[in-house]
Amino acid sequence: MFTRIRSLIESARSTIARGVDLVQVHTNFEIGRHIVEFEQQGEERAAYGKAVLQQLAERLSTEFGSGFSVTNLKLMRQFYVQYSPRISQTLSDLSALHTPESIGQTLSGLLGADIGKRPFTLSWSHYVFLLSIKNAEERSFYEIESTQQNWTLRDLRRQFQSGLYERLALSRDKDGIRQLAQQGQTVSRASDLLKEPLVLEFLGLSEQVRFSESDLEAAIISQLERFLLELGKGFLFEARQKRFTFDDEHFFVDLVFYNRLLRCYVLIDLKLGKLTHQDLGQMQMYVNYFDRHVKTDTEAATVGIVLCKKKHEALVEITLPKDANIHAKEYQLYLPSKEDLQRKLAEWTEMEAPLP
Repeated sequence: MFTRIRSLIESARSTIARGVDLVQVHTNFEIGRHIVEFEQQGEERAAYGKAVLQQLAERLSTEFGSGFSVTNLKLMRQFYVQYSPRISQTLSDLSALHTPESIGQTLSGLLGADIGKRPFTLSWSHYVFLLSIKNAEERSFYEIESTQQNWTLRDLRRQFQSGLYERLALSRDKDGIRQLAQQGQTVSRASDLLKEPLVLEFLGLSEQVRFSESDLEAAIISQLERFLLELGKGFLFEARQKRFTFDDEHFFVDLVFYNRLLRCYVLIDLKLGKLTHQDLGQMQMYVNYFDRHVKTDTEAATVGIVLCKKKHEALVEITLPKDANIHAKEYQLYLPSKEDLQRKLAEWTEMEAPLP
């Protein structure tokens, strides 16, 4: 009985907290709307916007306490300007939320609406961070992923700082980049899972300290939840050092995952040094074994990933057949420079045909 009641209370508190977040976001949006509409009444009045915001901040802070500084009011105004074109229809569908008298209906209205029809789905802290992202397509991608993957603010910051958008975009064509902005990361084929480099700074391993492949494997297992987040959507962990026997000889796959979206096994082999053709051949053998002896007829072909410190594109191209489900990807033990990733993405897109 205690367990059931405890679960009920935790669920209720979570629902209330989520509702309070949504009401706060909606309220801040409405404050931004009132500020913009006031400033747009005429050029003469709009010219005094800074003074008006200062006075407004002082009066609101006196009555309601912290949270209404000039900086915060500017963020609310920016929030309204940025999001009003996209959600105006959604807000009109929830017309009861527009009036102060309907605050009692706001919570049930926002939580009762289907998530795809809610005007907002994240906390105010999430939106404040998203407003700092200048590129509209990149901002849209992180908003979609935060909602779909239930990212905390810490998760969102980490994924942004690791250049997730750029790392995914660099493996896609122009239509694929547009899809990232409109739908987030969709997974319908093996290549949709891939990004480069994989960023493993959370393992706590230093570039300057010598460690073995078993050390790298152990660090990944100890930080498995964060490694799964870095891998992407739909991954489930199955085993480490998965043994199989072929022709009286034992072989061991470093890490075995299953992707529920693609319904396939994903094998990962860890390599500290430069990639060799023997590494690729070994992974091909692993994949062949799983395809022939482990996967069922209803499952998709096994995916093999050789995770290495340094790869050689020409070597990969000449070693593997074009239709091979084997991929070599580099990893880093430190966060990459977002500026470098953005520059690389800009150079790559300039080489492609312009968007229609």
